[in-house]
Amino acid sequence: MAETQAILEWTLISECPIPNDVQDILVEGEVAVAAYKTFRDSAIFTNKRLIVRDAQGITGKKVEIYSLPYSSINMWSTENAGTFLDVNAEVELWTRAGHIKVNVKKGVDIRKLDKLIAEAVLL
Repeated sequence: MAETQAILEWTLISECPIPNDVQDILVEGEVAVAAYKTFRDSAIFTNKRLIVRDAQGITGKKVEIYSLPYSSINMWSTENAGTFLDVNAEVELWTRAGHIKVNVKKGVDIRKLDKLIAEAVLL
């Protein structure tokens, strides 16, 4: 698990439009709900899963896609940003695949993310 631990942490910088090409990987009945810019690409929340697109290499033409079905989430926590020195919020997901940490930069609505996850997992 030590090898994969590094890939199980992402940072969401800001909300962005849902990428057009994400439609190509959605299944029947799946709808993209929100998207967030990461350092090199984007994370898309659908009604069924979290999709993280990770551009790789110098040109970024090689793209790895991580797909986390909400059904694999056992527990989650959200922490809003604090004051002056603590400017990042975070979401932690405990899943069958392991522990996933999502850092959230200032300006991203952490409670919106919390609600997206809750609606997908609990409804």
